[in-house]
Amino acid sequence: MRAGTCAWNCGRGGSPLRYANAERSMAALRTLRFPSCLAFCRKHVNSITGRSFAKCQARFLSSVTERDGLQVSHNSNTGVVTLSMNKPPVNSLNLEFLQSMHKTLGEIQDDQDCRAVILTSGLTNIFCAGLDITEMYQPDDKRLREFWTSLQDMWIRLYSFPKTTMAAITGHSPAGGALLAMSCDYRVMAENFTIGLNETKLGIVAPTWFIDLYVGILGQRLSELALQTGKLFTSEEALKVGLVDQVVPLNDVIPTVEKELSEWKIPALARGMTKDVLRRIYWRKLQETQDVDTESFVFLIKQEKVQQTLGLYLQSLKNKKK
Repeated sequence: MRAGTCAWNCGRGGSPLRYANAERSMAALRTLRFPSCLAFCRKHVNSITGRSFAKCQARFLSSVTERDGLQVSHNSNTGVVTLSMNKPPVNSLNLEFLQSMHKTLGEIQDDQDCRAVILTSGLTNIFCAGLDITEMYQPDDKRLREFWTSLQDMWIRLYSFPKTTMAAITGHSPAGGALLAMSCDYRVMAENFTIGLNETKLGIVAPTWFIDLYVGILGQRLSELALQTGKLFTSEEALKVGLVDQVVPLNDVIPTVEKELSEWKIPALARGMTKDVLRRIYWRKLQETQDVDTESFVFLIKQEKVQQTLGLYLQSLKNKKK
């Protein structure tokens, strides 16, 4: 940049219309070095673009990347990464998607500029529908084991994630979707949706690490009833039993999570170590028994009755599309 010029290259000194370039060139705000230009351009961004300088600033301080059904948005002004699941039609968790989530979470964890993660959905009316049934119906043994191991690895990384994680639940969240939400530190859910572990209705048994989370949140007796009946809680019911922390109108979910994050002004090391003490017994339990857990899952899924139930469910989904 030439000495003495505005870092935005906004055309200071010309006609007022030229200051509209401040809007187009605001990405250069990262390298802004001249306070007088900042004040000057702040004034004209407000007057010409019709929106606040702060909103423009936040927009251009965010970097967005797309990868394998995930949109990753990093706001360097707040240090918050928004991880949005965007895998139509229902954000189902298949092998490749799980591996992508695991890898992405690892990269975010290593990012020194990130202090917190918002997990949400980019799809309408669905947070995450859970495990991809096609991975379990008439499966290839090798892929089935890799699929389950990838789910285990992703969950261990998310549940033990040292930075703050908050779920912005903007749609239905059954089974594996509920697992993702429950694994976050704080959960805000939109009104008029459902959440819960409904595996029994699909002829599947929730694994012990799913159940451990449920019992830890709901308590033993309520978990027994909910798990055996495959109950899905409405947003309002989920709030009453502690499955989510807030319920708000759909359009208020993300702003509510962002506001909550802004109020978590807690020393990161103390908060992270406390989280680890509270959670390590659960993720280490799985880590130490991954092979046994995988073989138990494979044995269950390959049972003839389970395959029949999964086949009927897939057929019902096809019929709904007709």
